[in-house]
Amino acid sequence: MSDTTTDNSPDEAGSTESQEDLRAAGSQLSTAPREELASVPGLGVIGWVRWFWRQLTSMRVALLLLLLLSLGAIPGSLIPQTGADASKVEEFRTAHRTLAPVYDKLGLFHVYSSVWFSAIYILLFVSLIGCIVPRTWQFVGQLRGRPPGAPKRLNRLPAYTTWRTEADPEQVREAALALLKKRRFRAHTAGDAVAAEKGYLREVGNLVFHIALIVLLVAFASGQLYKSDGTKLMVEGDGFANALPMYDDFKSGSLFENDDLVPFSFDLKDFTGTYETSGPNKGTPRTFEAKIAYGVGAYGKQRTTSVKVNQPLKIDDAKVYLVSHGYAPVVTVRDGKGKVVYHDAVPLLPLDGNVTSNGVVKVMDGYRDARGKKDQLGFQAFFVPTFDPKSGTMLSQFPALVNPLLAVNAYHGDLGVDTGTQNVYQLDKTHMKAFKDAKGQLLKKLLQPGDTMKLPDGAGSITFDKDVKEWAGFEIVQEPGGGWALGGAVAAILGLAGSLFIQRRRVWVRAVRGADGVTVVEMAGLGRSESAKVPEELGVLAGTLYDRAPGAPEPDDANESTVVPAEGAEK
Repeated sequence: MSDTTTDNSPDEAGSTESQEDLRAAGSQLSTAPREELASVPGLGVIGWVRWFWRQLTSMRVALLLLLLLSLGAIPGSLIPQTGADASKVEEFRTAHRTLAPVYDKLGLFHVYSSVWFSAIYILLFVSLIGCIVPRTWQFVGQLRGRPPGAPKRLNRLPAYTTWRTEADPEQVREAALALLKKRRFRAHTAGDAVAAEKGYLREVGNLVFHIALIVLLVAFASGQLYKSDGTKLMVEGDGFANALPMYDDFKSGSLFENDDLVPFSFDLKDFTGTYETSGPNKGTPRTFEAKIAYGVGAYGKQRTTSVKVNQPLKIDDAKVYLVSHGYAPVVTVRDGKGKVVYHDAVPLLPLDGNVTSNGVVKVMDGYRDARGKKDQLGFQAFFVPTFDPKSGTMLSQFPALVNPLLAVNAYHGDLGVDTGTQNVYQLDKTHMKAFKDAKGQLLKKLLQPGDTMKLPDGAGSITFDKDVKEWAGFEIVQEPGGGWALGGAVAAILGLAGSLFIQRRRVWVRAVRGADGVTVVEMAGLGRSESAKVPEELGVLAGTLYDRAPGAPEPDDANESTVVPAEGAEK
């Protein structure tokens, strides 16, 4: 027993030690992953910056930002913008008192200058540059390099063909090299094969497309920052110089300066409008044409031209558009002593398609009433170019001057010119009194050309002269970068077409002498994307090389060279 115990004790001790070793090893294995995970360092600030840069410069994020920019521009076209028409914004605020404060906080009344739109714009700009720069360097490296050598087993490529010839391998390779270069492949001899590649313009088109997008972004930004847009109403015979005080309304970009205005001037010589005179489209405008004489610079030679709708006058970066027209009846106002205190054409604003118009005649200086006291006059005017008594309304029946009629009423007092809020087409009656007729009613009268309305108590008169001029409304737009934007758009379309329709492909021609001494020619092609053109092109090249290679058999004895799909390739 003792011997047995003595003999077995080492085994038991060894067994116990081995079990402890296993437990220790198991505990080490169980804790090792935790210790390794605990010892893995964090990304840190630099790591997170690199990660953010990789994400920002990825094509996926660039496309997402482009989509966000397109979506962000939608509110700018649906919601009134302060930069385009501040009056419509105020009307929207008045009509939507609950929604307007929300739009204000989101910057939807000035979308294109808002913080969020600018952030998307700048991120897209940076993303495109981050995408283009590394890809450009990579592409330049590819252009400086040579097409890769032929794979060991050409028969595994998607397009493959082979044939045998009595020509030497060197002769076949020389013929293949000459043929591929003639077909505008970049080719060279690498070992026992000719390697060629074609379709580099695909990547060029891709790069051009992205560069064109950057050009468009820059052109759009410069156009918004340096643009100017103003309107001017001109009566026949009036002149205009492209200076800020000459505009009726003017708005510009944040970086625009007055010196950026293109120096030119023009005079409105004549305006002509024609209309349909009969049929269901009676009164529909046919042509609007403004004849002007313009000069570029302070001492530019005068030239004559016509400005039509959608046919602006272009002077450097400025364009002069014809946007509206109307009538300006010539009126004469006399004071109590018969002295002419006002004589001019009064432009009136159209109210409908038949040019029913209204406006105001203001006499601010020089008028004296019957007692010689200084005063100011205001006349509300309502004009119809074609009046028809049978219609029973004071609305024009045709837009041309057929039977003009001017309706006026008269006020006197303070026009409010000192308040600084005057509107030349509206009459502020706050501090004015109406002239009364014999019945104590508001003095008013319908005037035909040549008629006169006398003011009561010898206060003067107003005459509708036998002359009605026409006026034209011009919009002068100056937006730098328009040519760059057009060039960028055209380049983007061409680049996109190239990246879609040009295929980059490689061709290898291997010529080696077989065991029987006959040269074995293998030819294979590989495209960067799946296309049926690669096998077709390879077949044409193989047939041409088969015919041109030295030692080619006669046509009657020649075996047809066909392009066969590789093993395992789709058929």
